[in-house]
Amino acid sequence: MTTDLTPLLAPEGVVVIGASRQTGKLGAAMARSLAPFPGARALVNARRPDPAEGVYASVAEAAAHTEGRLDLAVLCVPAAGCAQALAEAAAAGCRAALVCAGGFGEAGPEGEAYAEELRRVARETGVRLLGPNTSGFFAPHLGLTASFVPAAGQLPAGDIAVVAASGGVNHALSFDLVAAGNGISLGVGMGAGLDVTAADVLEHLVEDSRTTAVALHLETVPDGSRLVAAVRRLAVAKPVVALVVGRSDIGDFARSHTGALATSWRTTRAALRQAGAVVVDDERELVDALTTLSRIRLRPLSDPGLGIVTAQAGPGLLLADRAGIDGIRVPELTMTTRHALSELLPPLTYQRNPVDTGRPAETFARVLDTTAADPAVDLLAVYALTEPDSVDLASVAQEAGLGAGSPAVVVVGGLPEDVAEQRTRLHKAGVPALTGPAAAANAVWALVADARQRALRVEAVGVSPASAFGAADTATTFAVTAPSPVAPARERGQQGDAVAFSSASALAATNAGPAPSANARQRASSDAEGLPSEAIAAVPLGPLDEDAAKTFLAGLGIRTPDRVTCDNRAEAHHALRRLGGPVAVKVLDAAILHKTEIGGVHLGVRTAEELDVALDAIGTDRRYLVEAMAPAGVDLVLGVRRDPVFGPVVLAGLGGTAAEALADVAIRLAPLSVAEAATMPDELAARALLDGWRGGPVLDRAEFGRVAAALAAALAASPETAEIEINPLRLTADGLIALDAVIVPTEENDHA
Repeated sequence: MTTDLTPLLAPEGVVVIGASRQTGKLGAAMARSLAPFPGARALVNARRPDPAEGVYASVAEAAAHTEGRLDLAVLCVPAAGCAQALAEAAAAGCRAALVCAGGFGEAGPEGEAYAEELRRVARETGVRLLGPNTSGFFAPHLGLTASFVPAAGQLPAGDIAVVAASGGVNHALSFDLVAAGNGISLGVGMGAGLDVTAADVLEHLVEDSRTTAVALHLETVPDGSRLVAAVRRLAVAKPVVALVVGRSDIGDFARSHTGALATSWRTTRAALRQAGAVVVDDERELVDALTTLSRIRLRPLSDPGLGIVTAQAGPGLLLADRAGIDGIRVPELTMTTRHALSELLPPLTYQRNPVDTGRPAETFARVLDTTAADPAVDLLAVYALTEPDSVDLASVAQEAGLGAGSPAVVVVGGLPEDVAEQRTRLHKAGVPALTGPAAAANAVWALVADARQRALRVEAVGVSPASAFGAADTATTFAVTAPSPVAPARERGQQGDAVAFSSASALAATNAGPAPSANARQRASSDAEGLPSEAIAAVPLGPLDEDAAKTFLAGLGIRTPDRVTCDNRAEAHHALRRLGGPVAVKVLDAAILHKTEIGGVHLGVRTAEELDVALDAIGTDRRYLVEAMAPAGVDLVLGVRRDPVFGPVVLAGLGGTAAEALADVAIRLAPLSVAEAATMPDELAARALLDGWRGGPVLDRAEFGRVAAALAAALAASPETAEIEINPLRLTADGLIALDAVIVPTEENDHA
């Protein structure tokens, strides 16, 4: 089957199967929408053909009487007749099809049978199929509106593409983008995605010269690795802004809509972000982000500085406040810049950043240029009202050189007609124009998020998890420039979609996917930034008890406590004398994952008498682990597991039940670079506990990154392992130390 979607999305000709003259029929609406298409067009109605009116009994007859090739068949027939109609269209030379009808996988066994028959015909004929259960797509540049929504034909051509799971969302987002002063290059509603998926369309857009930015809306993900690869490839050249549905419990509704099983909302968002997408919370943020990113893009920066120039103090404060919440740096301007501004502005105005100009005067353009030129400023946000007798904002922005060479977002306040005129002129000059401080803050956040993601990819080049542990001096010389902490309100998803991560069995309960294929180690090698497969430590085969698991971790360079395995009481007493008190005494059994719950863990044991009490509680005929107690600190949980959609993933969070209840966890796909892994703690709402809270220990992000990346590489290289978990991973004054570890084989996980 071809990967070329040109016959679908840019066809030479279109035929409507099931065309109708009855106003309320789908076939009539689609025929009307396609009437302006300048390419070849034909209509088919087997029951009521009228060749004199251009309505034929079959696709073959229509093709014979139509000048030009009919690439695309639009099927406006019930689900039961779609497979036959598709076969007829393919036989007549059609290479792509749009199926609008519902009644397939979402409608139960009968619908699933229709879907399978449709899929079979598409596979056998090589026809690329969009849908079913979609309102279609549109390409304004081509005058092509394959949608039964009449207003879609009036959307102006532009440079933003919309790829939406839902046909309705495709239209809604497109209308919102146009209302914000943008145009559309392509809008596609995926529907059920029986053949063509969002990943296919994203790959098509990589080479689409008309598109400069892409909106991605997802409800379900049929193939996680394919989607991630497509987003990663596209985001290198064009910004991708993603909106994922599923924060709350809408699983049944989503299944009835698409007939597919949704994966974790949180994991999907994390995967998209790691692939390079800017992930937003709602459609308003998406529109603001795309209005901006379709025109300007910051260079890759881990911590961009924002300069704010405002003609009114209050809106400027709103912008500055949101920047602080979003973890965006608003640097104080240099003395040189402030001196220059003092010669341009009244003496009582604030000039350190934000720059409060008062009512704009003839020096406003020079104020913008001077602030933007400050070495600490990478992006400028400007707020002003439309005051024709004071300043023409669009002209001033152009005079100051704002645009791609000097990235800036401009907020225009005023009456709608005045704002619209200024916005049009600013957009023509390549300057994003927004209509309020909140919209501008959304735009700034999107620009910074995009720059940070790209900076991480740059930093990751040449740094692999295993090599980070290789030489003795690597740990001290490797530096990670992490983004500024992202405040919890802006690390999307601190509420809802709770992720169980506090124990190995809880992780296993999330339904690990099938075991990877035999060449998984080689794929892990290539994914881990070119590291040869033999350099990545694979998990030993067979069930591993806590001691064996910790021995494996130590081999990865992860610190573990001194400990002694004991086969009997005498050996346990010898271990206590050797280690000295206090010690932890634990049952040692690979089959027991929750030792605490069965009384298998006793802490702070100092004397022989206390040891006997602990051993009695654990029971006879057991093996024991006697281990030196770690110093006090902050407990984290770090685990890697296999997600059924995206494959190996890394989860990190603060330890304890409160963190689990609040779903305070960061997620990444595995394998991942040390630099990428090092950013995970800064996404946690409780990250202040890792930064010396009340005199406590400070987390070395680089050390954490090495530990997380090593675990991720190990899982990716170990097809027989379902998950690896360190819980707790304690942060102490001396660094990280693994206090407990569980490694679950794939077979055990599959039959849990």
